[in-house]
Amino acid sequence: MFLPPAIILVLAAFQPAFTRPTFAKVRILVIGALLTRGRHTVAAALRQMGLHQQSTWSKYHHVLNRSNWSSLVVSRILLKLVVATFIAPGGIVDIVIDETLERRWGPKIAKRCHWRDSRLSSRHMNVTTSGLRWVVMAVVVTLPWTHRRWPLPFLSVLATTPTGSHQLLKRHKTVPRLAQQMVKLVRRWLPDVPMRVMGDTAYSVIDLGTVCHKVHVALIAPLRLDARLFAPPPLSKARTGRPRIVGQRLADLRVVLGDPASVWQEAIIPWDGGIDKTVAFTSGTALWYSTGQKPLPIRWVLVRDPQGQAVSRAFFSTDQDQCADSIIAAFVQRWSLEVTFEEGHAHLGLETQRQWSDKAIDRCTPALLGLFSLTTLLGLALYPGGDIPLQTTAWYRKHQATFSDVLATVRRALWNDFSFQTSPFDHDMVVVPRSVLAQLAAAVCT
Repeated sequence: MFLPPAIILVLAAFQPAFTRPTFAKVRILVIGALLTRGRHTVAAALRQMGLHQQSTWSKYHHVLNRSNWSSLVVSRILLKLVVATFIAPGGIVDIVIDETLERRWGPKIAKRCHWRDSRLSSRHMNVTTSGLRWVVMAVVVTLPWTHRRWPLPFLSVLATTPTGSHQLLKRHKTVPRLAQQMVKLVRRWLPDVPMRVMGDTAYSVIDLGTVCHKVHVALIAPLRLDARLFAPPPLSKARTGRPRIVGQRLADLRVVLGDPASVWQEAIIPWDGGIDKTVAFTSGTALWYSTGQKPLPIRWVLVRDPQGQAVSRAFFSTDQDQCADSIIAAFVQRWSLEVTFEEGHAHLGLETQRQWSDKAIDRCTPALLGLFSLTTLLGLALYPGGDIPLQTTAWYRKHQATFSDVLATVRRALWNDFSFQTSPFDHDMVVVPRSVLAQLAAAVCT
């Protein structure tokens, strides 16, 4: 298949992670996955590439379940490519971290566990589902074709329950513990780049904040209203015994919320969905401390809705010099990762893959999530100005490109923009090669 030069350049960046024979198969699988609709399996990718009659089809499965290549090396290449493409030199790299559940069944999937299904659960009822839980990191970037900021996944790590870890004969690692290792890893990949990590309440942990503070990464997450906050220890050393590590206990944030003497400021924050929202906030610095742990210096921000319609919440940042309004704006970016997960289910076949071996399980879902980032990179390479063609109809007018538009643009480029030879007698007649016609039929009918 003919590939445009822009697509070749993007794919060539990943070549050092593979041997030459493996990279040739990887490129075929990636292009086939981009063209595939519905189930994203190796067989479906081979059908899209017209290789379903090839006798060596099993070698393409070996790329996922047997070949010797590192997912971390690919993640590092993808991260550096995203940062070099979308982040200005000296700019801050905003990373969101969250978990997503891949619902899978089958006795041969050794790493599957039973997890709370957030899609089916409610405040009054918990529903558990068999599957794989992935801790995902994504870089939040600004794109020229939309006012929304897109999180581009680059690193995914599999989490297990305590029971699952025991059955696998491995030491159990909680989600915050995995997040600590992921932060350290990303900091090694980008040693001199300013970085912020945003997570939900699962990452509101003193130990994780201590690690982020140590490696000079700002952690932004929600904070409980009854968190134990303290003033810095006094400078006096007159008392005997061990020096104090914290000072006087500060008032709970719920007390600050109801105190008439609290000073509130208002600011307009870029909110989810590209709108602006007015919020009222008050802020301060403190040491977040729990017995047996090292005190964590933070800047806390208490936010309330001036109209009184939303519930008041508190957030914190391990960077005490960060402005309060920027902490709120940075945390809002975390919500857009849910959109990325939904786009992955709708267009990239998440939860439709069928691999079951341990190595394939560790590689397949991170590859599909990374395909979202790769598609975005390819879209920008094809249209550097951001003028992505929009898929509009008479009943649905669009003014900004969505992921489906970018994916359709990449697919059209892979099909060589349908620039086939025309008939010399009738310009409306297009001469389509039979092999391409068979591939198009397979794309439509399967």
